[in-house]
Amino acid sequence: MPHLLLSLETSSPICAVALHQLATGRLLGQTELRLDKSHSSHLTVLIEQLVINAGYQLADLGAVAVSDGPGSYTGLRIGAAAAKGLCFALDVPLLAVGTLPALAHQVAARTARADYYLYAPMLDARRDEVYTALYRADGHEIAPPAPLLLTPAVLAEQFSQQPVLFFGSGAVKLQVLIEDNPHAVFLADVQPSAVSVGELALVAFEKRQFQDVAYYEPFYLKEVYTTTPRPGS
Repeated sequence: MPHLLLSLETSSPICAVALHQLATGRLLGQTELRLDKSHSSHLTVLIEQLVINAGYQLADLGAVAVSDGPGSYTGLRIGAAAAKGLCFALDVPLLAVGTLPALAHQVAARTARADYYLYAPMLDARRDEVYTALYRADGHEIAPPAPLLLTPAVLAEQFSQQPVLFFGSGAVKLQVLIEDNPHAVFLADVQPSAVSVGELALVAFEKRQFQDVAYYEPFYLKEVYTTTPRPGS
């Protein structure tokens, strides 16, 4: 009987894959490639190599989880396509895990006195924006994901309650604004992880929070703008 959970994280320049046992939650392996624009050419290879190196085959997969976004539009599309293709071929359920809650879970799970802090993951959204949200250590959402830059005024009330940890590729944009606030703590080099996607997906699997494989689309958070070439161009 299929008994493995495969998790994909493609919302950032990092292309990452993780493998867990569904019954026990045990992490069997993980792999990642930190090469920009490597998702389309390497994701399938990383999946196959990880499963084989762990001593299994794709037929042993009982579910597939994918990072739901927000994040790189192209990366999210590639991850979703790969996950949906596996689910169709193997007839297994699809699970979607938000990139921001996965980041918050990743940090909270490894933070001493985790309940002492609030968690503000931030992903670079280009220009002067970030994708961000605010969570408690238990994953409770205080502020929903939004494409904006949190300012000191927005966070002043939260600072008055407890310290906030800022992390992710977009946190540096805010650090210069509130670096002197004693309740603002900035963590360096926190990147999206397929392991964290898998850990939250295990919970979702127990609750049977499955996606419709045919109609699933990633959570882009804001519209993607494209241009139509002019005639003759």
